[in-house]
This record gives sequence, structure tokens and C-alpha cells, in this order.
Amino acid sequence: MSIDSVRPAITSGGTGSLSSDLQQTYLSSSCFDFLLIELVPMAYRLAVDVSTSSAVAAGLNPEEVLDEEERREAAFYKLDLLGYRVGQGLVERFSRDRPRFTDGLDAIKFLCKDLWTLVFRKQIDNLKTNHRGVYVLTDNSFRPFSRMSMESGGLALQRAQPFLWFPCGLIRGALSSMNINATVQAETSELPGATFQIKTVVNAKS
Repeated sequence: MSIDSVRPAITSGGTGSLSSDLQQTYLSSSCFDFLLIELVPMAYRLAVDVSTSSAVAAGLNPEEVLDEEERREAAFYKLDLLGYRVGQGLVERFSRDRPRFTDGLDAIKFLCKDLWTLVFRKQIDNLKTNHRGVYVLTDNSFRPFSRMSMESGGLALQRAQPFLWFPCGLIRGALSSMNINATVQAETSELPGATFQIKTVVNAKS
């Protein structure tokens, strides 16, 4: 799969012959951007819908089942799990013809260059490590933030935070497929930048 703004999947040459790979699939970059943005409100809606249905079935008041913090946790869980599954699938698909990763840093570099470019159409801008399993990835212009309103103040940063949950899951899932167990935390101190801290533990070989 490729992400392209305008390039069609099949084009016709002057003689009417097909001039594109019939097996190549293209996805509108704008649609993909909007999908990433819509994931957060969708996760919140699903969290509310599930809790409301459970409350009604149990004869409880739906308004009293989940408070704001619980809705936030439920949305985080859904987005993180969705990202995890996507990350696993991407690595399985796009690393199968690569040589086996030799160490954690090799896998992180694949994540920063190949995988990040595939999903967000740019490489990670900065990678730092303490060489003891901790990595800090900085994206100075995180793609999902590029279409968001850049209002000043802490409220904008607070609203932006949930949009980091999906990529956190994506990173965990991708590393899991490369036999690396990891915890991922993300933050933004200035839009549209984002920082991801990865703490890894290489899984024991069976």
C-alpha cells in the first residue's frame, strides 16, 4: 500500500495501455489524515456507547456510570489497542523481505525511517538513546497535528494529547512484531511537535 495525494492506481497511456502496477493500491493522503484525526472522537463515542448500553442493561443511570476520567481511560485503551494491531500488521507486511534485525537500535531505526515514513510521510527528526534500552523520538511536525487549530496555551496541548495514543500503540505493536517488548509514553510541549519515549526489553528467545 502507498499513500499518495493525487496519483491514480491505474493510468492510461496515449495508446490506451495500462501503465501502472495493477496490484499497487493507493490511499488519499488527505483522507488518511482526516481518519487519524477522527479516531479520537470515535474512540470517545464508542466508550460512551458501550457504557450506556451496559448501564441500561443493568438498570442503572447511564449518566452515573462513567465520569470524564473513566471515559478518557476507555478511549485511551481503544486507541492504544487499535494502534498496536496496526503496528503489528505493518511490520509483518513491510519487513518480511528485510534481513533479521540484529539489535534493538536496528529495529528502532527501521521504525524511525521506514515505518514512520510509511504512516506519516516523513522520518522522525531526532533519535536519542542512552544505549540501555531507552529511546527518545522527536517529530518536529507530527502529521496529525498539522491540520489542528494552533491555539496558544495549555488547553491546546491538553486537547492534542489524546491524538498521541494511537501512535503510542502503533510503536508498541511494531516493536512487538520485532520481538521487542516496550512501554511508550508521548507528550507535546509545543505544537505541532511530538516526543515519544520508548523503554524496551528484548524478549527472551524461545
